[in-house]
Amino acid sequence: MTQTINRGALFNASCLALITTAFSFSIRAGILPQLGDSFGLSAEQLGFINSMWFFGFPISMILGGIFYHKVGPANIMRIAFVTHTLGILMTIFADGYTTLLISTLFIGFGNGCTEAACNPLIADMYSGSTLNKMLNRFHMWFPGGIVIGSLVSKFMTDSGMAWQSQVWVMMIPTIAYAVLFFGKAFPKPQVEGATSLGSNLKAMISPVFIFLFFAMAFTAISEFGPQQWVGLIMGASGASPMLILALTTGVMAIGRFFAGPVVKALGQTGVLLGGSIFAALGIFLFSTVTGPLAYVAAFVFAIGVCYFWPVMVGAVAQRVPLSGALGMSIIGGIGMFSTAIFQPFIGGWIDQARASNSAAGLAGDALELAAGQETLQKILIFPGILIVLFIIFFIWQKGSKPATSAAH
Repeated sequence: MTQTINRGALFNASCLALITTAFSFSIRAGILPQLGDSFGLSAEQLGFINSMWFFGFPISMILGGIFYHKVGPANIMRIAFVTHTLGILMTIFADGYTTLLISTLFIGFGNGCTEAACNPLIADMYSGSTLNKMLNRFHMWFPGGIVIGSLVSKFMTDSGMAWQSQVWVMMIPTIAYAVLFFGKAFPKPQVEGATSLGSNLKAMISPVFIFLFFAMAFTAISEFGPQQWVGLIMGASGASPMLILALTTGVMAIGRFFAGPVVKALGQTGVLLGGSIFAALGIFLFSTVTGPLAYVAAFVFAIGVCYFWPVMVGAVAQRVPLSGALGMSIIGGIGMFSTAIFQPFIGGWIDQARASNSAAGLAGDALELAAGQETLQKILIFPGILIVLFIIFFIWQKGSKPATSAAH
């Protein structure tokens, strides 16, 4: 007996799973200073803890992409639930640096399972312009969840609540998505050949996929670098770090909700090029302004990074259709893997900037502000590289149209 596919329930469950990912990102960003104080950790050590979040992500994404059609999205999401739960509980009861590394790795693994299952799941339920719209609306809940998580973290921190209490909040969407996915039928792949690993690998040798592979490494760090470190980098700017994060991700969520007309008007290549320019401008403003103007910088930065992730995934789905679920997972995986690699570097940049500015006689908030701004100036190189890459891609792909249907 064939079960009816409840697209609404599957899509909503996918969004709740992504909210879990968002909570793990924003709440961890909010409690980062408290973790440093509680366990006596340096910024570089906090960077390695952050990197576990991004390192676990690509491992499970790539594995999920390879075995998607063997294991199925339902089982991948069961693994996500188990690893999310383990990671959250281990964080709450952590006794030091090593436990935090392992717990963050588990959470990252669960987050990668969510992307590995839900991107192709959505691509199997929709096609054409509707696919672009629904992928953006799905990915809307990453920044949307960060807004909620940031405000929850700020409220709980300002109320003097322990960081462990904030981590418990992550269990709410975790349990919710597990309940909503339970017992549902899942769709079958739409495009012939998409389930063949050989066809997937052959498609991924194409010049377009290889270009998107390298570009994704820089789009991801341009988005996640400033956001994950907002508490330490912007803490002495005169603006609330968590409000900056909430504003940034709030603008991103709204932008992704209305992504359909924007992508239709500018095209995928135009959106990516414009985004890289605004991202560079936003990070430059972050590195130079203080006080209320930091919120203006946040708005510009958000416009820049708003469409990076969903449009890159959509570009793979529509421009390299036979890469299938594996192609989408590989693209997301390289984004998170590159971010994992750069997290300790960013932490090291902060430590170096503190040391050099301290030697120059700065102290207190003046020292933290100078160190944060100096670090942001180094981060600026990432969107700078993207501007060059996406100018090339815009010219290269001019006149070509993405496939009307995605393979997964």
